[in-house]
Amino acid sequence: MKFGIFDHLDRGDIPLTQHYENRLRLAEVYDREGFHAYHIAEHHSTPLGMASAPSVFIAALAQRTKRLRFGPLVYTLSLSHPLRLLEEICMLDQMSNGRLELGIGRGSSPYEMGYFGVTAQNSSKLYTESYDVIMQGLQSRVINFEGEHFQFKNVPVELECVQKPTPPIWYGLSAAAAVPWTAQNGVNIVCNGPSAPVRAITDTYRREWEQTPRAATTPLPYLGLGRHIVIADTHKEAMETGKHGFDRWYASLQHLWRAHGNPMKSYPIPEDFATAAKAGILLVGTADEVAEGLQREIDIAGVNYVLTRFAFGDLSYDESLRSLNLFTEKVMPQFVSEPAMA
Repeated sequence: MKFGIFDHLDRGDIPLTQHYENRLRLAEVYDREGFHAYHIAEHHSTPLGMASAPSVFIAALAQRTKRLRFGPLVYTLSLSHPLRLLEEICMLDQMSNGRLELGIGRGSSPYEMGYFGVTAQNSSKLYTESYDVIMQGLQSRVINFEGEHFQFKNVPVELECVQKPTPPIWYGLSAAAAVPWTAQNGVNIVCNGPSAPVRAITDTYRREWEQTPRAATTPLPYLGLGRHIVIADTHKEAMETGKHGFDRWYASLQHLWRAHGNPMKSYPIPEDFATAAKAGILLVGTADEVAEGLQREIDIAGVNYVLTRFAFGDLSYDESLRSLNLFTEKVMPQFVSEPAMA
């Protein structure tokens, strides 16, 4: 079992300068404590995401850490020109000496997409074409492509990644129907929400993976599960801390949807803190309680990678660091049976 971190970098109550610095300080701890990777969300025009330009934050991570891997989860491909994003990917992998993890996606918010002139009708095609161009550019010195939105003829590719043929690819999944492409292409996946539905995804992935030629020589890709984690010396203290952080995070999650008079009703994480904690989507309590809950979630979901969230909502740096320290001291050793950095 390996552990990573997922972070929306959602807005709290402190100035953004300090907000970014606090996250970088936490990243230094992730680096020292042997976490595998730090995954950064991309969001726009919403308090849910203060890393609207993920590459900028990732470049800072490359300079503040030595072993920790990192990357977007995800780059919203339908919002970026593929040639520009290809060059950023190559630069980041070079600047970090091959530590980039490349998450890709279409985008989840129609309101964020709409601000950029991207609609439900064209987002899928933009995503597919951008992905194809980027993958070609990562594995070739010249790009030739003819699509509906992008056309390139003999475009030279001067930059390249350290990792060949590409950095590891990541994709977010919420339904088993989308699994075959990820398994057939060796793409790492991440799921949120209740663990039982996630098990249907991971079981399908394993079946699809075993049918691929690479299964005989390549380790199973990461099958990830995201979980908010709050740990304190007492259950009461952890619940009090977790509630104010989670409530603020969820308000940011819903911000644009509510502003447009259309609050999300089908998100896999319940809005009520107590309900989410009872369902195991939040792991809140003492170190022993969190370890027990984490083992249960891993067993049910069938995952081999957990994306922890210690910093969210209006949690202070000290509150996040306390959970992180207790996790690394008392919880993580119970699960890590191999070096966290391969």
